[in-house]
Amino acid sequence: MKTVRVKIDSASLAVGRIDPARVDATGEEEILTQQAADEAEAMQDSARFARRVRKRLGLSQAEFSRRIDVSLDTIRNWEQGKRCPTGAAKALLKILHNAPEAALAAL
Repeated sequence: MKTVRVKIDSASLAVGRIDPARVDATGEEEILTQQAADEAEAMQDSARFARRVRKRLGLSQAEFSRRIDVSLDTIRNWEQGKRCPTGAAKALLKILHNAPEAALAAL
């Protein structure tokens, strides 16, 4: 086996994809606004994922809630982006997405 050693000249690397002047000029209010927007987008991503898992299984919200033993209101809140599945519920959704037959058989 042949070993190859490579030296990287840090001066030739790009500084990054940010504009340091713009970052320094960003105020606390702008940061909080962006953070809120990011959290809202993450909530909508979670809602789309929960809906996609349920529809992939071909179940109504009522059937889905009964099969995974979660209240119907909780399923609706997940899918409307009012609440985000966490902990065991999030893990269960991932399992249902990746191995639906096995997960439903175990439930």
